[in-house]
Amino acid sequence: MISSQDTLYSEIEKIIKTLKPETISEERKTVLQPLIEFIQTKASNQQNVIISFICTHNSRRSHLSQVWAQTMAKYFNIKNVFSYSGGTEATALFPMVAETLKNSGFIVNTLSEGKNPIYSIKYADNDAPIIGFSKNFGDDFNPKSNFAAIMTCSQADDACPFIPGAEQRIPITFDDPKAFDQTPQQAEKYNERSLQIATELFYIFSQINS
Repeated sequence: MISSQDTLYSEIEKIIKTLKPETISEERKTVLQPLIEFIQTKASNQQNVIISFICTHNSRRSHLSQVWAQTMAKYFNIKNVFSYSGGTEATALFPMVAETLKNSGFIVNTLSEGKNPIYSIKYADNDAPIIGFSKNFGDDFNPKSNFAAIMTCSQADDACPFIPGAEQRIPITFDDPKAFDQTPQQAEKYNERSLQIATELFYIFSQINS
């Protein structure tokens, strides 16, 4: 884990310490294993670990995955991890995602407004912020080669059998919290999905020998 001189924000650390990776089923661990192997191979060879999380609209699950992956790489001190996200189409990062991250201790600032706002998402004082906005997976902002494409929703998994430039394509899908939009359970369900993603990425990065 990271040294005390260069830590995550305290609220994020508190949440990480409450995660229960032991609750992940053996069946689900089998789904996560290819990403563990991809990261381990890159880390062992001292290569950049480039991961792009892909969903249909790049508005919810792919952003939560991108942010938690970068955070867990920091927590477990796995070097040279670069986490991205994209969609099969660009829409907007859903505001409840930004709110969920804020409530988890991330510092989220809006860099530009409009139909597709751009956010700065920070998890530690001395690390570059994650830039969050909705984009196609092939956008110039995203990697073009030597990356693992993680399909976080079944629609994108079905619609994109081939991701140009991806070294590996790995389906790790999550239920969409969008089903609870504009209901009394919205905040609770977004947080629940965020914590599931955080727990699984905690497990993934905990398996890496750096």
